[in-house]
Amino acid sequence: MANHFLQDNLAPVREERTETDLKVTGTLPPHLDGRYLRIGPNPVVDPGDRYHWFLGDGMVHGVRIADGQALWYRNRYVRSPAVATALGEPAPGPAWPVRDFAANTNVVQHAGRTFALVESGPPPYELTEELDTVGPTDLDGTLRMGSLPAGYTAHPHEDPDTGELHAVSYNWLRGNRVDYTVLGTDGRVVRTVPVEVGGSPMMHDFALTEHYVVLYDLPVVFDRAQVLRTVPRAMRVPMRLMFSAIVGRNPLPDPVISRIARGAARAPQDYGTLPYSWDPEYPARLGLLPRDGSSTDVRWFEIDPCFVFHTLNAFEDGDTVVVDVVRHDRMFATVLDGPDEGPAALARFTIDLAADKVREDRFDDHPQEFPRIDERHTGRRHRFGYSVGFEHSRGGDAVLRHDLAAGTTVARNLGSGREASEFCFVENDGATDEGDGVLMGYVHNQAAGTSDLVVLDAQTLEDVAAVHLPARVPAGFHGNWAPRPAG
Repeated sequence: MANHFLQDNLAPVREERTETDLKVTGTLPPHLDGRYLRIGPNPVVDPGDRYHWFLGDGMVHGVRIADGQALWYRNRYVRSPAVATALGEPAPGPAWPVRDFAANTNVVQHAGRTFALVESGPPPYELTEELDTVGPTDLDGTLRMGSLPAGYTAHPHEDPDTGELHAVSYNWLRGNRVDYTVLGTDGRVVRTVPVEVGGSPMMHDFALTEHYVVLYDLPVVFDRAQVLRTVPRAMRVPMRLMFSAIVGRNPLPDPVISRIARGAARAPQDYGTLPYSWDPEYPARLGLLPRDGSSTDVRWFEIDPCFVFHTLNAFEDGDTVVVDVVRHDRMFATVLDGPDEGPAALARFTIDLAADKVREDRFDDHPQEFPRIDERHTGRRHRFGYSVGFEHSRGGDAVLRHDLAAGTTVARNLGSGREASEFCFVENDGATDEGDGVLMGYVHNQAAGTSDLVVLDAQTLEDVAAVHLPARVPAGFHGNWAPRPAG
């Protein structure tokens, strides 16, 4: 049976395009001056049916908007050495001494630079304004794993008051340790805090409040048996010994980690296998790390087993911390080539600091993913949230607007045969009220075989504008508005 993560709008596109004659319907807000960027997996060569969606080579899609016009559309592969070789090109940038990969999960702008991001060890990649690859980066030598440059995360969160970028990064080479880092407004790491967790979990996202980092230590963990099944027999004993020495155990000294990392970089890898799966015996818990604290200051709170890919937002309310997420009952338990374990719903965890317990409430039962807010409220009390309705574990045609104060959800259906990707919020010119802005995201038109950049009013979900692209943007992961840097 063909891998369904390579079918329909999940199928890769292979042509890189630059298009400047873009038709627009409606009116693009004249204050928009920047790029809408979105990234996703797009294998550069046919991977065959043995393929995990999370492991496809990254491709970035962007639309440049200014003066009420759509100036260009570009799509470009992130050129890791493997991608560059497949394209018959020299690899850009310096050689990376540990595991490398064409980042495919998020694309953000920070400190005037554009970064393609992925998690669990591989490096961030810097891109140009036109989406060409500069190369892997260790953020000017400040992102380190012992004596080696380190990987980063797919989900940093910016503090709206300071402009600093907060992140929690995981990597099985770290044992039972994740790293909380803060990037200053100059794009350099200014703080790193190692945090001990229960084993070697996948920590895809986290939450940020004014005083806390909220950690998700949940039952999707590194699966050494799955990895060992994919390596040659001669490699299995040394690989098993290496895993026993580090996976889920106390962190080794950085020089030892560095030596293991060099060996792991040379070991054969199966890019059809994501080495994380559901472990029903692994305790599920939330952790509160004070933003100015250390690992010993974390308070842990047990919750029912679940998995969280994405945070809507979190905030403090007296003696409680409120965390809104899209909650999956489980993940990678029976389906191992992509997220397909049933519908996910919007849920709220209320952490009661005085009673030392967590209350969980289901807010909305629409199957959904890719939650976003007006990010001027990141870590602060929010009222509104936005997400994409899902059908059969894929994006459907609905964009959802949640009013968490009123307890209501409005669904805007874009039409039969249309498939929505993540929509992000962009405030209107001079806006001060939460939700005063637009939502923008790519929408695939199945009948035409093309995609549009759709702009909706964030308060009414009515059409504002659409940029019609002469190409298809495959279903992917995260997109963000990157305003033109001042000056």
